[in-house]
Amino acid sequence: MSADAASHSSGHLTDEQGRDHVSPGEIAIGVIIGRTSEYFDFFVFGLGCVLVFPELVFPFTDRLTATLYAFAIFALAFVTRPIGTVLFMAIDRHYGRATKLTVALFMLGGSTAAIAFLPGYETIGIWSAIILIIFRLLQGGALGGAWDGLSSLLALNAPENRRGWFAMLPQLGAPLGFILAAGLFAYFEGALSKEDFLSWGWRYPFFVALTINVVALFARLRMVATHEFAELMDTRELMPSPVFELIRAHGSTLILGAFVPLASFALFHLVTIFPVSWINLFTERSVSEFLMVQAAGGVVGAGAIVTSGLIADQIGRRNTLLLSGAMIGLFSLSSIIAPLLFGDSLAGQTIYVIIGFGLLGLSYGQTAGAVASSFGTQYRYTGAALTSDLAWLLGAGFAPLVALTVSSKFGLAWVGVYLLSGALCTLAALAIDRRLQARYG
Repeated sequence: MSADAASHSSGHLTDEQGRDHVSPGEIAIGVIIGRTSEYFDFFVFGLGCVLVFPELVFPFTDRLTATLYAFAIFALAFVTRPIGTVLFMAIDRHYGRATKLTVALFMLGGSTAAIAFLPGYETIGIWSAIILIIFRLLQGGALGGAWDGLSSLLALNAPENRRGWFAMLPQLGAPLGFILAAGLFAYFEGALSKEDFLSWGWRYPFFVALTINVVALFARLRMVATHEFAELMDTRELMPSPVFELIRAHGSTLILGAFVPLASFALFHLVTIFPVSWINLFTERSVSEFLMVQAAGGVVGAGAIVTSGLIADQIGRRNTLLLSGAMIGLFSLSSIIAPLLFGDSLAGQTIYVIIGFGLLGLSYGQTAGAVASSFGTQYRYTGAALTSDLAWLLGAGFAPLVALTVSSKFGLAWVGVYLLSGALCTLAALAIDRRLQARYG
């Protein structure tokens, strides 16, 4: 037996093979780094909508209205995200995935970093808001373009009995991105005077975004350039397909896929961005201290995501989503019945955050690919991207705006009603999808 053959049979790769092949563990690392960078960008902007932009960009109105204006701008990125997916899929087809990723990630990181230089209303007037809107639209389009198919590659390489475990790995980017963003804002908001924080302290988390995105870019290009990834593209496992063709072939799957994670995505910003706005506007609690409580909740959420993988491998991903959706429904009912849970009680606020992050991790851990696997091989890559875009738009994009509006007018119990509607949508979508699969095989 030749040395090369012996090396291959013993499980060791030659240098040439090592440059071409990556293990599922290496793919997972690339996916987690990429997702962390994306979520960091979005959480930094979301926290800025609570702690910075109301006073910097909208000082001419009251704090509540200014925060609502900022949340309206926050939602814009979720509107442009599917548009970005469509545009960058065309770039992918004509110029390759590496080009698409490079442009998208520099656009995402550059837009976030550019916000760090944003002049306030006192300097340039209404142009401050217009510039912020433009950068937010670019963020959303770039996030749509940042879809790389690595999570699909990870799923395709996962052992049959470990699909749930590998499905949850990309989702770890969400709590990691939030912990990093919350920690940075907690430090600068707590260590600086209000004047210094609003003058220059808030800008540092936005500066960090570009560095993180450059690291993420190289980590993801390392995977995309592999021979294994190219082979999957050649067999049309991960080939970008025309959007209208996808809609004609799998329109119902696309719609159901957007509604399946609604409970998780509605809860997503109700335990991250919205609570900070409530604390900042209606309580005397220290925002920096509450952000650290949320960071601890992020750790709990990460642990719950890992747990979801273990549970899903035992009972299946759909059953895990059914279980977590029902639990979120019960959590929302408790918020309706006892809205004081998140009122003026510090202990109640902390309990809400910790339980909320735990439920979020359990549900969010299996949202990726739960329905995307129903797409035909030819449409898996584009279908998974658009399903995610639509789910974020329906479930999370307007969540902080809606939650703050209804809670400020009618009370916190209505936040529970909003969350309950998301849980019911998830349970209904899973039931409909299961019936369709049983009927049509």
